[in-house]
Parts: sequence; structure tokens; C-alpha cells
Amino acid sequence: MPYYRRVGEVPPKRHTQFRQPDGSLFAEELMGQEGFSSDSSLLYHRHRPTAILSAVPFTPPAWARVPNLPLKPRHLQTGKLAGGKADPVLGRQHLLANDDVRISYVEATEPSPLYRNAVGDECLYVSAGAVTLESTFGALELSEGDYAIIPTSVIHRLVPAKGEPVKLLTIEAAGHIGPPRRYLSVRGQFLEHAPYCERDLRGPSAPILVEGYDISVLVQHRRGWTEHIYANHPFDVVGWDGCLYPWAFSIHDFEPITGRVHQPPPVHQTFEGPNFVVCSFVPRKVDYHPLAIPVPYNHHNVDSDEVLFYTGGNYEARRGSGIELGSISLHPSGFTHGPQPGAVERAIGAEAFDELAVMVDTFRPLDLCEPALSIEDTGYAWTWSRNGG
Repeated sequence: MPYYRRVGEVPPKRHTQFRQPDGSLFAEELMGQEGFSSDSSLLYHRHRPTAILSAVPFTPPAWARVPNLPLKPRHLQTGKLAGGKADPVLGRQHLLANDDVRISYVEATEPSPLYRNAVGDECLYVSAGAVTLESTFGALELSEGDYAIIPTSVIHRLVPAKGEPVKLLTIEAAGHIGPPRRYLSVRGQFLEHAPYCERDLRGPSAPILVEGYDISVLVQHRRGWTEHIYANHPFDVVGWDGCLYPWAFSIHDFEPITGRVHQPPPVHQTFEGPNFVVCSFVPRKVDYHPLAIPVPYNHHNVDSDEVLFYTGGNYEARRGSGIELGSISLHPSGFTHGPQPGAVERAIGAEAFDELAVMVDTFRPLDLCEPALSIEDTGYAWTWSRNGG
């Protein structure tokens, strides 16, 4: 997943001769997941994609992880992170992580280096600004509200639009990210109950052809980072086809599922990864039972740490807690969380909520990274003890 696409020039039959104008063969590359047992694409390069001239270790910016001790809910204020001339890859400030997933935030103005993540897929969420995702598959234009899924090992770079910085929430997996399996048929088609479908997805529509020699590509892999120098620019693909490629989906195309009484968070699920899920909270009509309480009930997800990134509108259940646009909350397992004091009574009779948020629920505890500790609102954990009003 996603569905089959064909872009640029490809031969009628796979694994057959496909010649360039000078008579030489295009170099065919199969990029696939799970060995040869899952989604894949075939790319046709002008030059050998295997030709590297050197490989040296690379040391990226890094921050230590510490456990969430003492155990408590946390409020991180991303607006307090230092800005500057960062790029969207090396400028990421890691906030929360475990062995399955790492959640980071960056405000970037500069193009990233060419980069491939050989550890797992990445999910980007654009909270403000615009950025172009350039890859061996082509270009994708991303703007406010867009998610982008970048499959493992795709060589790409991120180029912010000139003008305002692009603000990105980044989710790096130790595996693959895709639509929840319950949304898909056995053949991979979105089912009728899914809150989005193939028409909402965007993929590259044309190849990017760039000439260049001695090209640096940074590779994040399972044992660290390496800088490879390629003999030719990797953006030399004249065509490709298959089901594996970077793709985009706008949170504004997510169709909310509502009911007579409050619906649990799985109705907001957008993607799943290894031991985590991603959900989208969007503006929607709320519960219409005559005695309904629209805000969430107190809940304790005993297997999950819950992360919410507040990116638009007003999140009614958190009013009075200090949460604002750009805030990230962490509600860990081992702690019962719920609406702030006063939120339940205020919500009764509401017909709609105007809120926009991205949620990541992990099934193993999240550690705090150093930048998170520097932007924590240390009073957040005690806000439920205040009198409501």
C-alpha cells in the first residue's frame, strides 16, 4: 500500500532490455519490502545506482534519552525551541523516543542534504509553511496539513519554500508505516468504512532528472550513520512503476467518524506502524444523544503512551491547562488522564468542535530527549488539581 502507479518511461515487460538513446541499457532497480514478499517498485536509472566512490562514518546531531521519571504527564512547548537556519533532516530536535519510534520537531528554512533512512519509514506532518519532497521517484509539494509517508531507504531531500519557515512534526519508525489494515480489503483497496481513500492520496507524477557527479548522500542505518559519495546523482530515474513510493495525504481530507455518544480514539486512526498508531483529530460535529458529554471521559490506556500535537483550532478538553498551538502533550501509561477541570460541563450542548491535532499512541514507554526537557511546562501535571470553572 498505496496503490499501483506508473510514472515516466518504463518497458512493456519487467526485467527485459530497456535501452537508452545511445544503445546502452538503463539500469533497472527493484526496491521492495520484506525481501521479495511485499510491496515494491521498479526504477530505471540512467546510471548504475550501485556506483559509490567512498563511504565514511557520519556523526549527526544527537541528544540523550532519559526515562519519564518521575512518571507524570508532560507538556512540551515547541514554540520555545531555538529556530535559525536549520534544515528539515539534520535540524530535527528529538523530543520523545523508544525502540519503535522517534518523534521530533523542526522549524526549517534551508534545504536538507540528500538522505536515506535505512532504519524505517518516516511520516512527516506539515504544521505550517510549505516544502518540496524531492526523491528518486519525483517531487511532491507539501503544505500545511499534509502528511507525507517516505518508505524506508528512499533517497530524498526536503526543500522548504522561500519565505516563511516550514514547521514539521517528524515520526521515524523502526519499520513500515501505512493505512490501518482494517481499512483495507484483502487486495489492498480502501473499504467503504475507511475515513479516506485512494482519491485522497498523492504521489509523484513525473521523474526528476539531475546531472551531477561525486554526490553526497547521508544514510541513517541500524548501526549509525554513513556518508556515501555516489558517482552520479541518484535523481537519474527516467521512469518507475509499482506500489512503493513516497505519498502524501492531507489531514483536511480525513472524514471524521461521529456517533450519538463519544467515540473512542481508534475512529481517528490514520496510520499504523510497528507498535504505534497515528490518529488525526479534525473539526467535526460531536455527539448528538440528548444527554451526551462531548469531551472524552477519563481514561487509562494501560498499554499505551499517548502523544498529542496540537496544530489548529481549540482543543476543548485541554482548556485551562496551558496547552496552545504547537504544544505537545505526553500522557503515559500508569496515569489516568482526562478532561481538564470544567471541560465536561462546558462541553455539554456543544454541536461541533473546531480542533486539529495529530496523535501518536505507542505500545512501549516513551523516553524524553534532551530538547524536550528544555521546553517542558513543569506545572502541567498539577493542572487537574485546580478548581474548574
